[in-house]
Amino acid sequence: MEPGPERGCEANPPAGEPVLGRAIRQTPGSLRPHLVRLHAGPDERTGEGGETAGGLRDDGSWRGTGLREKLALAASESIFIGIVRLHRRVTDEPLQAEDVRKVYRGRIGPHVEALRGVSLSIRRGERLSLLGRNGAGKTTFLRIASTLLLPTSGRIHVFGFDVVDEPERVRPLIAVVPQEGKPFFHLTPREQVYCYLRARGIAREIARARTEEALEKMGLLEVADRLSVTLSGGQKQRAMVATVMATEAPLMFLDEPTIGLDPFARRAVWDVLRELTRKGSTVLLTTHYLDEAEALSERLYIVEEGRILFEGTAADAKRQIGGTLRVSIENGGPVRDLFRSFGQTVEEGTALSVITGPERIHEIMDIALRNRLSATVGPVTLEEAFLTIVGRSIDEE
Repeated sequence: MEPGPERGCEANPPAGEPVLGRAIRQTPGSLRPHLVRLHAGPDERTGEGGETAGGLRDDGSWRGTGLREKLALAASESIFIGIVRLHRRVTDEPLQAEDVRKVYRGRIGPHVEALRGVSLSIRRGERLSLLGRNGAGKTTFLRIASTLLLPTSGRIHVFGFDVVDEPERVRPLIAVVPQEGKPFFHLTPREQVYCYLRARGIAREIARARTEEALEKMGLLEVADRLSVTLSGGQKQRAMVATVMATEAPLMFLDEPTIGLDPFARRAVWDVLRELTRKGSTVLLTTHYLDEAEALSERLYIVEEGRILFEGTAADAKRQIGGTLRVSIENGGPVRDLFRSFGQTVEEGTALSVITGPERIHEIMDIALRNRLSATVGPVTLEEAFLTIVGRSIDEE
């Protein structure tokens, strides 16, 4: 079923083909795939850059005919030219943040420092996670990076553009799933995805195809024509994720995208994010799910009280705490001193974990047996690494 009326999404066709062609040829080669895909449109049957109806050769010239027809389905000339000019300055770094600080100044009560000098960078085509407890500053950073909030100090550049000074140039390059965002209640999931793509200037035929693909991958085809107000919380969240993923934007921000999703839906989101980065998009997500950060992220930043405490891979985080094996001892807290010499110790509830190497396992087990304590051995987890780096559990408020 095709989407219904476009409700004002259609833009006027551009008038100056020579101007557009010249501007497109000046676009950096590395950004042409995104430019063609988002604004002139690849052929969905071949998967190539508009080969059947006019596309870009490697040298920047146009191949075939039908440029005017393709562009007539995209955004207006002024928007299109703005996007082309925007791409001229794009750097290889999707995002660079330098000493970003944010202080919320309330009229009543103390000021709140949400970010305290955050610096980070993301490589093209990377999946990166901001991992931290609720209130650590993850959402504040994403809101600043997506031009929705002004920093108190510091700079963030998205593809070379300053998010404070040039927000209008940043926004066409990004797509955002906000924390606990909701689809338009008066639209169906199919209309939600399709109209958002059309509003971004994506051609009608391509928008239709991407809409159906996104709905299928998010398991929403059965409810695609129901008003969003009638959907469950998990279905609404999947509709939001589908809307943003369908854009294939060069940089995507996802703030806790799998909250409220069942395990199967979470895995579907992970699979789609992996596919998008293989196609060249870059993904920055926030999460407090340790398994999600470990399974999905090529690198992660651990954030606590507005500061970056760790940067690297999940494996790096585990190595940093000084061992490869974990011995969990039930009710081991009272005899913690007996195990201090074997490595890092972490208490969580009634259990005591000792992080150590394989050569010390037999000594630890002997002490546990002599004290009639139950002990198990397993690999170090990201949870132990987080506890050691941050000093408290990720679920602790």
